[in-house]
Amino acid sequence: MDFQDFLEYVPKLVGVTLPASEAHYKMAPLERIRNYDSKEIESKNPKTAAVMMLFYPKNGKTHLVLIVRNSYEGVHSAQIAFPGGKYETIDQNFENTALRETHEEIGIPPESIEIIMPFTHLYIPPSNFMVYPFLGICRDELIFTPDLDEVAKIIELPLSDFLSDEIIISTTMTTSYAENILIPAFKIEEHIVWGATAMMLSELKEVLKNIL
Repeated sequence: MDFQDFLEYVPKLVGVTLPASEAHYKMAPLERIRNYDSKEIESKNPKTAAVMMLFYPKNGKTHLVLIVRNSYEGVHSAQIAFPGGKYETIDQNFENTALRETHEEIGIPPESIEIIMPFTHLYIPPSNFMVYPFLGICRDELIFTPDLDEVAKIIELPLSDFLSDEIIISTTMTTSYAENILIPAFKIEEHIVWGATAMMLSELKEVLKNIL
């Protein structure tokens, strides 16, 4: 989709009713759904983080940026994610967290990003984080400067590819909590995107399909 055409639809996003868990669960491993009791989550006192779902023009077409995290000792090693990270005391709110982390991880300054709206927060059981996603747009083409300590690769996903149902697959994986389980996922380039990022992508995709 041409970026200028995409911008015509952006005002329709404001005030839209989010599908929330209904969309999240479409891309959630069955074992993870069992961990979404709100009272139980609250008792675990989860840490907080925020991520940026950032759309921008590339050669006139609308794209969404994702990152491949570096390999490290941790549950999210080498996974596909949105730019973002942990809430810090210097952040006034979760929106500021998403902007700051996007700047730190992929080099896009906060003043270049227009926050459109928050999406539904999501609990991640393996790392005990509650993540707050925000949809943002940049109106100009971007030059990424990834933090090489955290980001192994940047994925520039065309909106037309994201909206296609052909990228939704089922695959067998070994996770931090189960071996050889069948999970829903997105296949983006050569990458398998599953878990929390897939669940957030599911809500984003459903919202966009309803307005575009």
